[in-house]
Parts: sequence; C-alpha cells; structure tokens
Amino acid sequence: MSRDMQVQDSIVIAAEPLALYEQVADPSQMGRWSPENRGAEVPIPGQPATVGTSFVGSNRRGRATWVTRCTVTAADPGVRFAFDVRQIGARQPRFRGRIASWSYDFEPVVGGTKVTETWTDNRRNWPDVAANVFDKTVTGGRTFADFQRRNIAKTLARLKTDFEGTAAQPRP
Repeated sequence: MSRDMQVQDSIVIAAEPLALYEQVADPSQMGRWSPENRGAEVPIPGQPATVGTSFVGSNRRGRATWVTRCTVTAADPGVRFAFDVRQIGARQPRFRGRIASWSYDFEPVVGGTKVTETWTDNRRNWPDVAANVFDKTVTGGRTFADFQRRNIAKTLARLKTDFEGTAAQPRP
C-alpha cells in the first residue's frame, strides 16, 4: 500500500492576507493554533521569519514531547510562508534528515483570505511498509497523512477563530 505524501486543507478567514501572514510567519505564534506544536524559539520573536531563518519548534502529542529544527524556504509577505523540518530529537534536534515540509498560502477572496495549509512527507527514502508501521505507532493507529489532515483542519479552524472571534468547526 503506497502512502499519501502530501495533504492540505483551506479555509476562508475574514482578514487581510498580510495580517494573517505576519502572524503565521512568526513560528513562535504557531502554538496558538496547532493541536501539536507549542511554538518555537526564533531569532526575533514577534517578527515574520525570512528565507534561510532557522528555528526550533516544540511539539507535544499526548505525553510525548520532541523538538524540531526547521529552515524557512519561502517568505513572500501576504502570499506564502513555508519551511522544511530538517532535524528532530527528544530534547534537542539531533537527528538529521528530510522529514517534512509545511507551507501556508494566502489568497485574497471575497470575504477575506483563503488560507491553505499543506504538509508534505519528505521521508521519500523510507519504504512504505516501514513508514506505515512507524506512523501508526506514533500517532495511535493512523498514517501521518490521516493524522495531519485532522491537525491541519484543527489548526485552520483555530486560526479562523483567533482572527474572527467566532468558533469555526474543522471538517470531519
């Protein structure tokens, strides 16, 4: 069984693209919306990161915690923010590898901005069987693609709630 290597979802938020971008492009803020990420150590908190910026993200899933070192790959204000996860570890990001990429695209639409969050599995050299066994072990029985679909929907709903002040329900 082959695995999904990329998943994404979108939501329309009643806000300007640049206002959304400025918050999302500051990785220290992601803990406000993500069900798993708890924020990040960034060179300049409160400022959007730029291409080449490295930051360390803190994560929690149940009782498990870990950190990742990420590098910003796209920073086009009001349009796109993206980064690659290149290291991971329990307390320090020690293990290098192509782990994942995340991107956020901001498109002006009637009523605000369409925000699209995309996760890409960069573990291309992992055999599908090995990746599926690992994924199901660390996610409680799901593939990473299925797990990230739910996380993305929750993140986007929380982002919408944060900006609009109303409860947005993620899709099932």
